[in-house]
Amino acid sequence: VQLQAFGGGEVQAGSSLRLSCKAAGINFRLHTMDWYRQVPGKERELVATISSDHSTNYVDSVRGRFTISRDNVRGTLSLDMQSLGVEDTAVYYCHTFARGSEFWGRGTLVTVSN
Repeated sequence: VQLQAFGGGEVQAGSSLRLSCKAAGINFRLHTMDWYRQVPGKERELVATISSDHSTNYVDSVRGRFTISRDNVRGTLSLDMQSLGVEDTAVYYCHTFARGSEFWGRGTLVTVSN
């Protein structure tokens, strides 16, 4: 199983950014997919989840600003982030459970500056 996340970068506060994650080695459409983020020195935080039936859930701090979506044909997970603030600065990881194990993408850095 491989998860490749990309799309991070450095943006100004108030900007938007789209993260994507390409999955390989799993029957993508069957699996719940997540985005996590981690700030150095802090625990990894679950940001958003999308299940196989496309139902979604968000941590309170991003609800209304972030949108998680999936393309089951392309095997791609996305996270559209709007109204970014400095508090959103983190390394973002895509994640799933498959075959009884956890799988993580390498992570993509999002830096938001004032």
